[in-house]
Amino acid sequence: MSALELHGTDAPGPATSGPWNDPAAYWGAMTAATDHLDAPVGALNLAALRHNAADLVRRANGTPIRVASKSIRVREVIEALLRMPGYRGVLAYTLTEAIWLADTVDDLVVGYPTAERGSIRRLATDPALASKITIMVDSPEQLDLVDTVIAPGDREEIRVCIELDASWKAPVLGHLGVRRSPVHAPEQAGALAAYVAARPGFRVVGVMAYEAQIAGVVNRPAGRPVAGVVNRWMQSHSMPELVDRRALAVAAVREHADLEFVNGGGTGSLEATSADPSVTEIGAGSGILGGHLFDGYAHFTPAPAAAFALDAVRAPSPEHRTVLGGGWIASGPPALDRLPLVAWPEGLRYEPREAAGEVQSPLSGPGIRRLRVGDRVWFRHTKSGELSEHLNSFAVVDGDRVVDEIPTYRGEGKAFL
Repeated sequence: MSALELHGTDAPGPATSGPWNDPAAYWGAMTAATDHLDAPVGALNLAALRHNAADLVRRANGTPIRVASKSIRVREVIEALLRMPGYRGVLAYTLTEAIWLADTVDDLVVGYPTAERGSIRRLATDPALASKITIMVDSPEQLDLVDTVIAPGDREEIRVCIELDASWKAPVLGHLGVRRSPVHAPEQAGALAAYVAARPGFRVVGVMAYEAQIAGVVNRPAGRPVAGVVNRWMQSHSMPELVDRRALAVAAVREHADLEFVNGGGTGSLEATSADPSVTEIGAGSGILGGHLFDGYAHFTPAPAAAFALDAVRAPSPEHRTVLGGGWIASGPPALDRLPLVAWPEGLRYEPREAAGEVQSPLSGPGIRRLRVGDRVWFRHTKSGELSEHLNSFAVVDGDRVVDEIPTYRGEGKAFL
């Protein structure tokens, strides 16, 4: 069996029943497997990876999952997922990336509007690419940009997906969610679909609505019970509003287009989004690698499938050790939860005045005196994509052995954004 064969395992049990539930044994085995590799070491634990891949399918309850490549950025993992029942297609983050993946992937949706003129020309002049790749639009200006690159009569028909704003305009609290598309009301979605249908050289094939305030907001944050209550209240009220509005928007778009898909959701909302009858697929990716942000959800717990190890290189005082590197910060509002989590050895923490640094990260805490120069410290990343941007490859660990080494996008010489 290939090291990256993710299908064929038993249905997942709770994440707390896996080998990662014994931290000393789990991180000890990861250390033993990779101790011959120079830091920084990136590792994918095969058992945890398989657990997460199967658990996302279970949570999606029959709705296909479109792999969000931004949250993985490892081609072999993406392709292994697409070989599994329950996964279908890729949600790319740039058009240039989608064109690169199209060598082996036949169904790609670019999750964000593009202004990559060179890639637009490649898409528009290659019949094979034009049949595989769908670009995202939410305004006429994005169509105008395509036309300035190459006129409709000189190109292939461009497949487009209309993005519906999934944020909630909450009473008192106002805008909750991310600021993406200006298309919020069903009438706006229908009007844009009618406009695209009347433009030569374009065809609407999909609708996407990403409910970030549900999929990407933790509802059981550690040490903040009040925030958890507020977030659960917000999510329980936001989702019903979106279900009704998304259904009306999809119906309005269908008056002008034969839709092939309606995409919604993310790792944190698989259960709720799969219950929406207007949704035909869910975009998800972060839950595969299991960043520590997802420990803060009440309704699921991922296994720590990806991690990185750094070396302790000096002891500035008896109460401190410094590891080389570590500032692999996740996107989002600057806060402690954007930092990598010190996973092992136990009893270590960042120094508040330095935190995780690009070149060094001082650590302290009750376990610090057991840490010697040359010892490994394991970290869990916050979300997922940021880890692959710092590594050329991942060691694939099965038990206490490295069974494969697979390149990240960076390791293949690709930096798309």
